[in-house]
Amino acid sequence: MAPPSSSSTTTSAPEAPNLQKKTIRLNGKGAEKVQDGSPELKRDPIEVKYRDFFWTYTEEPHRTRRLAIIKAHPEVTKLCGPEPLTIVVVLGVVALQVFCAYVLRDTPFFSLRYWLLAYVVGATANQNLFMAIHEISHNLAFRSPTANRLFAIVANLPIGIPYSASFRPYHLTHHKSLGVDGLDTDLPTALEALFLDSILGKAFFCTFQIFFYAVRPMCVYAVPFTWVSALNVLAQAAFDLAVLRALGPAAMLYFLLSSFLAGSLHPLAGHFIAEHYVYEAVTPAQRDPASRLPVPETYSYYGPLNFLVYNVGLHNEHHDFPAVPWTRLPRLNRLAAEFYDDLPHHRSWTYVLWRFIFDESVGIRCRVKRKEGGRLVGQRSDWKKNELEA
Repeated sequence: MAPPSSSSTTTSAPEAPNLQKKTIRLNGKGAEKVQDGSPELKRDPIEVKYRDFFWTYTEEPHRTRRLAIIKAHPEVTKLCGPEPLTIVVVLGVVALQVFCAYVLRDTPFFSLRYWLLAYVVGATANQNLFMAIHEISHNLAFRSPTANRLFAIVANLPIGIPYSASFRPYHLTHHKSLGVDGLDTDLPTALEALFLDSILGKAFFCTFQIFFYAVRPMCVYAVPFTWVSALNVLAQAAFDLAVLRALGPAAMLYFLLSSFLAGSLHPLAGHFIAEHYVYEAVTPAQRDPASRLPVPETYSYYGPLNFLVYNVGLHNEHHDFPAVPWTRLPRLNRLAAEFYDDLPHHRSWTYVLWRFIFDESVGIRCRVKRKEGGRLVGQRSDWKKNELEA
């Protein structure tokens, strides 16, 4: 697989000819380019190692691009709306996982057959269900919001642990508050960066990232426990108990192992890191004018594995238009090609994981953060002020 685009240029406004400009060189590579009409100046390449997150003071880029795309292509709004095919796919994958648990009911947990099936089929299927819940959280399976929330509980069943009800407010807040420190729970915390920004630390993070994404949100803030949350817990407990009694512990462990492997060193798990970690410096036109930090902060992936996970790799497209379902995201990309073709992107999630672990220029701190902006979904807008006063 070809790596993502890696060129980087950091030129500034024209200066006096006797001054030097500096080119920020990432990954051991430097690209020098003179803007049209500017004099040829001596450049001094310097190595940059990230010691902090990329702090910015501008709003996230997706709203601006969405408005520009709608202005250029008004017909794009016709792509929005539910996709009934999601219902069929979810029911099929849930049935597949129950069948695999049945097949393994008498298979020893530490056998090669057990782990191969869990890694190849189980992890792929549960990652598919993770992304189904992601899709459903945007009300893209049914027209009724309540029907979507209830159906997400069905998609949750083979995952083994109830989380679909709480995922929705956390994820919608991620969209409304992209990069906002203390709101966007997709962001690694300062504590994670302190202990995990090394090769061994990043390897540990990639191996156990499913636990980080499960525990981190609850450590940042709590979402309300609603009747949907209660139903999510009760339905999951009933399902798990039924599996234990009918098929035995080996079948139940299959679901849990599938969920762990889906968020571990698995090709599909690369999307967690590929979506928002900054891998490359970009051209001046794509850099934040105030802080001169690398943007965009969202990367798409254009590769065959999108077929297995509801096209979640088309992540710039998804953040620009969260109401466009997975089956229509490729059409959005083609319709607004002039907005997407030049954005940095990935072509291999496996390479994303490999480079994240071993490339010193990519790490836990390679995320864009904001101090302010956004809003919390599902609670009062003044929640943060009230918490600080308490």
